[in-house]
Amino acid sequence: MYLRAVHAEPSIKVLFDFIKENPLGILTTAIPSPSYPFLQSSHIPWVLDTISDDPDASVKGRLRGHMARQNPQAKAIIEAASTSSTRKIQQDVMILFTGPHHHYVTPKFYTETKPATGKVVPTWNYAAAQVYGKATIYYDSSSEETSQYLSQQIHDLSHLCETSIMGHTDQEGKPGPWNVSDAPDRYIDIMKKNIIGIEVSIESIGGKFKMSQEMGEKDREGIIDGFSNLGSDVGNHLAGTIKERGEMKDAAKMKQ
Repeated sequence: MYLRAVHAEPSIKVLFDFIKENPLGILTTAIPSPSYPFLQSSHIPWVLDTISDDPDASVKGRLRGHMARQNPQAKAIIEAASTSSTRKIQQDVMILFTGPHHHYVTPKFYTETKPATGKVVPTWNYAAAQVYGKATIYYDSSSEETSQYLSQQIHDLSHLCETSIMGHTDQEGKPGPWNVSDAPDRYIDIMKKNIIGIEVSIESIGGKFKMSQEMGEKDREGIIDGFSNLGSDVGNHLAGTIKERGEMKDAAKMKQ
């Protein structure tokens, strides 16, 4: 990921919060295999266990996920992990998280530079975080360790999604969450045999909020007005984020 200084988010804590708010990440692996593609990617929802927001910490956190055993990427992962006594994949894996609000930025939004010089081009505003680390794989369906990992994983992920995403908190008139225990035990046992667990130790993390911070104040005001006038949830969210990130950039510049 290109982390231009004006867009880069230096705080690991902020990036961790971003991942928690946007848990669907794209897992990418590069595994040599005679049977499966070298590069593969899959969308997976993750549970984040934070350890340290110290940039010098060797492991900053862990991401826990699972995927269908029949997924070709899972088959390549199992193939690689089965050659290791630690169940770790030798190659680093990458997980990319993207915010839900992103949009094309038309040059017409630049109310200062476009009329003055015309030296403007379109771009795209978005937010993203990227994680690199080593993956430990829980793939032996007959193993008690795998069973325990998958039980904890699907419980934690369901609870996260039911409460944080759906708002099913059983408080203030809101419905209660769906629980794994609501399904028959035998059914859950069958489902567990059809998935593998993936635990990624976060050794490197980076991210950015590309929200027009590089533009001057007048142009940013034009972009904020432009997105606000779209009359959409995406436009309103981006307008607010562009304003917030612009103010953060200006404040940091004044401290220099």
